[in-house]
Amino acid sequence: MSGTEYRSRTRDLDNRNREVLFARAEEQAFDVIVIGGGISGAGIARSATARGLSVALVEARDLASGTSSRSSKMIHGGVRYLAQGDLGLVRDAARERQVLRRIAPHLTRRIGFLLPTRSAGGMARFRAAMWTFEKLGAVPEEDRHEVWSVDDLAEREPMAAVDGSNGAVRYIEFVTDDSRLTLANARTAADGGALILTYAPARGLVTEAGSVVGVECESGVEGECLGASIRGRVVVNASGPWVDAVRKLEDPAAPPRLSITKGIHLVVPHARLPLNDTVLMTAVDKRSVFAVPRGPVTYLGTTDTFYAEADYWPGISSADVEYLLAATARSFVIEPLTAADVIGGWAGIRPLISEPGRKPSEISRRDEVWTGPGGVLTVAGGKLTAYRSMAERVVDLVVERIGATTVPGHTDEVPLVGGECTITERDRLVDLYGSEAADVVADGGDIAAEVRQAVLREGAVRLEDYWVRRVPRAYFDPDGGLACLEPAADEMARLLEWPEARRLAEIAACRERHETENALFGTPAD
Repeated sequence: MSGTEYRSRTRDLDNRNREVLFARAEEQAFDVIVIGGGISGAGIARSATARGLSVALVEARDLASGTSSRSSKMIHGGVRYLAQGDLGLVRDAARERQVLRRIAPHLTRRIGFLLPTRSAGGMARFRAAMWTFEKLGAVPEEDRHEVWSVDDLAEREPMAAVDGSNGAVRYIEFVTDDSRLTLANARTAADGGALILTYAPARGLVTEAGSVVGVECESGVEGECLGASIRGRVVVNASGPWVDAVRKLEDPAAPPRLSITKGIHLVVPHARLPLNDTVLMTAVDKRSVFAVPRGPVTYLGTTDTFYAEADYWPGISSADVEYLLAATARSFVIEPLTAADVIGGWAGIRPLISEPGRKPSEISRRDEVWTGPGGVLTVAGGKLTAYRSMAERVVDLVVERIGATTVPGHTDEVPLVGGECTITERDRLVDLYGSEAADVVADGGDIAAEVRQAVLREGAVRLEDYWVRRVPRAYFDPDGGLACLEPAADEMARLLEWPEARRLAEIAACRERHETENALFGTPAD
């Protein structure tokens, strides 16, 4: 199979003829228009199409280009939210873990979580929390917690510091690829008939008799003169950190409802911090942070600090780095990590519902839905793990609003794109593509094949889309994915008919992004 011979399918996102996509957006009337192509917007689009509604989704940049590619990459129950008394959130998250194992087995990798304890009281309190969590979430027996002695801890996780410890509690959670989970939802929505229009920022809303009945968007691709006035019965604002900005399109006087916080992650070679399980560490401010093994690297995270405004590329400060490295130094019996050991990292922002007077880590992770004066439904907050149940609730409101008769969506049972498989053996391509891995292998299984998948099936428009979000080599390749840029750009240039100047500019932009994000760190070449 060659890349140009991929059989076109409704689930494919192919941005090579954007004139047709914008024309379709202009010509068709939709039941619901979703603003935002992160996990919330993609999940809502998937749920709506599963119920038989017609959907258009518009995203200002690439799918998952904001918060939904900068998380801790975890599908977890949020045991710590028990301390906040939020039993409903914990129950929802714990149960949604099992749903995601069913509908996206390739994007849910089982991993041990290890919490070293320092006292009998601490051990007892955490075990009590785990029993509550397991009961609320109907956790299967094989995933329930176990207790390790100090000797067990020293033998099974030898890098963990045991001085002052009385053992550890080990339980099972899951890691994921957040950007590919978003992509799988968007492609599944497309398979149900949704129009997915990326690099199409919403510039205004269409209003009739005081009600919002559409969205004005235009191309965000340099050199494109494309736009569309999209009509829809209900508009949903799911733009994450940008929901307040979109709310102002509906009501310029709308007060802000979000608190933006920033979280950063650092990547070090696995050989420098060789772990078997994810280890929970305690930071200087008593927050829990993680050290997560992932193939050739281990990543550390996350911080939680207030951030001034929505930003696609929030910076990593020296204070952020010191915070995570200090937690690591107290938790492991290794030569203390320094910034020179760090080979990469990423920063993302969280759109949380404002709760004045609370610290960032104390603000609820629950989602909320508001109705604006023109009828726009805005959804904000929430956890990656519980995105599907959130989407179902939003679509229930849409259905109620328009009085539609819908079919059962069964989004908790029907697999996402790539999830139509039973995982027997895992490798990098299976983890990325699930049931579509065989196609990529048949196409050569190399970088060029990955690029063809990204462009012809997954809607990639820029080199960054492939490098950061489709694979993602930028974060987890030991060299930051720099070695892939030239061959990937060559194939993208061929598929998208870039002139040489554009090819070089795309490579330069990615290299500049790498240098900016890693300015405080050592590099593999050092």
